[in-house]
Amino acid sequence: AQIAAGMRLPTEGTAYMSMTDAQKEGSVAVAKALVQLGFKLVATKGTCDFLKQQGVANVETVLKLHEGRPHGVDMMQNDEIQLIIITPSGDEVDSKDGLILRRKALAYKIPLVTTLSAARAITESIRAMQNSKLKMEPLQDYF
Repeated sequence: AQIAAGMRLPTEGTAYMSMTDAQKEGSVAVAKALVQLGFKLVATKGTCDFLKQQGVANVETVLKLHEGRPHGVDMMQNDEIQLIIITPSGDEVDSKDGLILRRKALAYKIPLVTTLSAARAITESIRAMQNSKLKMEPLQDYF
């Protein structure tokens, strides 16, 4: 669906993660899968600390927008982030920082995922793309 909508899924690069407390436990499997697929991970402090406690290697902390620079938008502008996984919390910080991050991701055409189920699906799609070449065929060839 992402590809059909014009979004190119990355098969390598850096993934940005920022998870609500309620979603952190479920994010561990996604983070481990991304590392296994060869991605570098950056995450906001709470998410980064949690992932490290759960044994996820090579996670670096990135600042939230209101915490200073460099932050996630700076990394997007510098082409340092290829995938963004954010679970919105709906709180005041999210309504400002999160909204800006999501809008910038769309502006820079960086794949953006806002649920854990979508994040799991994306990791499986990336795994499939790494293991075999994507072949697109017209629907008319089958009828």
